Amino acid sequence: MTNYNNDSPLSKINGTRIFFAVLIGLGIVALLLVKDFNKEAFKLMPLTYSAVLFLGLAILFMVFRDLGYMIRIRILSKNDLSWRQSFRVIMLWEFSSALMPSAVGGTTIAMIFVNKEGINLGRSTAVVMATSFLDELYFILMFPLLLLIIKVNRLFDVGIGGEFIWFAVIGYFLKLIYTVILSYGLFVNPRGLKWLLLLLFKLPFLRKFRYGAYITGTDIVTSSTQLKQEKFGFWLKAFIATFFSWTSRYWVVNALMLAFFTIPDHFLLFARQLVMSNMMLLSPTPGASGVSEYIFTQYLGDLIPVQAAVLGSVSVLLAFLWRLISYYPYLIIGALILPNWLKISFRRKHNKKT
Repeated sequence: MTNYNNDSPLSKINGTRIFFAVLIGLGIVALLLVKDFNKEAFKLMPLTYSAVLFLGLAILFMVFRDLGYMIRIRILSKNDLSWRQSFRVIMLWEFSSALMPSAVGGTTIAMIFVNKEGINLGRSTAVVMATSFLDELYFILMFPLLLLIIKVNRLFDVGIGGEFIWFAVIGYFLKLIYTVILSYGLFVNPRGLKWLLLLLFKLPFLRKFRYGAYITGTDIVTSSTQLKQEKFGFWLKAFIATFFSWTSRYWVVNALMLAFFTIPDHFLLFARQLVMSNMMLLSPTPGASGVSEYIFTQYLGDLIPVQAAVLGSVSVLLAFLWRLISYYPYLIIGALILPNWLKISFRRKHNKKT
């Protein structure tokens, strides 16, 4: 077995986390299903030829999502990562994200994945910081655009939506502030931002996080050196790949619901998924497991055209299918790739030292 330091982010990836992620997700689904069980729900979701076709389309959208990620990371690495390496990095990145709380994600570990594929540490940091910037940029551009097209009450005045409108707005502004600060650090004054971070984390209640702030500041300075040199075309191609990836992700539920029902407003369903992803940010569970299923049933349920008596059971079954397509495959693929990747990566490191 490959050994790595207990302080390494990789030490957080283990079988226990996988077990608890699956247990929490399936446990919440089971509880919700028992609470609202109605056998008529299964009759409303027959596995017809059309259903299989749209379920296949939902899976295809997930493939497009990962393909967009792979294209983006090849652009950001200037094709120094092969398609095979890009696939490996993205699958391991998604795997680690699936095992971390949503607010934490797998960004820190992603730097290790990119670096171990032969990209030096400075460029690996730049690649990961650039992906973070582009992901947040997608959200802060799309959210106000959706609000212009869709009435606010249609987007929030349902289930837990009405209660979380301020949560969504606050979440948006937190993302906006983060993106502005990150942009300032990456493209304008990286050393000034590092100095400001260290000054801020001298405060008594933040002092214990000062080392993390130092590392973040150093990463921003390192990344800035790499990214400030890039031209507009580089960023445009990377953002198009980002747009393709995230948009494909949010069309998964649309295809999933079309497998069994006629959906009157696909754009509203798409918009609510984008808002829902923001709601899951503060989930303490691995990959928002359990929380995602609950929010799905409460926030998207009213868009399912069925009678109230069976709505609870139908929404839970759809939530389970959604996670079966968009979450659990990464646990399986990552668990298959990681052991061999660790063995090869750390053997390569040992050989270099020798």
